Amino acid sequence: MEPGDLDIEIRRELLTLPKGLADKVAVHLVAAGQLIDSEPERALEHARYARQRAPRIPSVREANGLAAYLVGEWNEALAELRAVRRMAGGPGHLAMMADCERAMGRPERAVELSRSEEATQLDQEDAVELRIVAAGARRDLGEIEASVVSLQMAELDPKRQEPWSARLFYAYADNLLAAGREREAFTWFVHAANADDEDETDAAERLEELAEKLGGPDVVDELVTEAEAAAEIDDEDLDDEADGIDNDLDDDLDEEIDEQSEAASADSEKAAETEASDETSEKAAKSAAADADVSNAEGDARAQ
Repeated sequence: MEPGDLDIEIRRELLTLPKGLADKVAVHLVAAGQLIDSEPERALEHARYARQRAPRIPSVREANGLAAYLVGEWNEALAELRAVRRMAGGPGHLAMMADCERAMGRPERAVELSRSEEATQLDQEDAVELRIVAAGARRDLGEIEASVVSLQMAELDPKRQEPWSARLFYAYADNLLAAGREREAFTWFVHAANADDEDETDAAERLEELAEKLGGPDVVDELVTEAEAAAEIDDEDLDDEADGIDNDLDDDLDEEIDEQSEAASADSEKAAETEASDETSEKAAKSAAADADVSNAEGDARAQ
């Protein structure tokens, strides 16, 4: 484990430390990086050691946050990842932060993070991950249908095999199942299993459970055929429900605008009627005054 194994940007950050300290911190960061997938607990120990000695280095706080996240130390992970955002700027690990909030029983905060300004700055893969976490948070809040619709995006395409596809397809299937849409869920578990080259999900096991629930081996071939057929549909079909919701929102907004316009028009008509009434009253008063003047003049003339 050599300091030279570190990314050049991290080595540049460590140049702000005294030489001996920089080398020692670098060794522990390298160890954390090498152990984080196989032994995350040990990786966290190395990351914590580096953090104690170099708490002002963003990459050190990031290593600590990532390792804590993988071990399930949610409070520590969230605190460290927040520190990285303050120190380095940018959207940071927003999906992990949202997942920490959800894990600590605060799903509403996870949803808020997904709607934040920083969320618009994420690259495609991180944006998909954040969408998956936010959908789970909506389920926690009892918003099952909303969790389904929130995942209906361009990336939800069985013909695409991206790094995030298996996780996205799996999350969509899981939310469909929670919504009681079992046959659709089966279709998307098939897509998830087909895309899962890295064994990131248990889609195959979920398929077995669901096939049994839907009727056993006799219906499996039919369901798989449906799933394969679904992989041939246009992406536009996936957006129909989301578009319908958007249209409903637009209709509601149009209705509200129409109501406001009608109210404004009614106020204008009432104001016009009031003005006309005032004008008529004023004319009547002037006419009465003129008649009185004429009467007085005639009376004076007779008197003479």
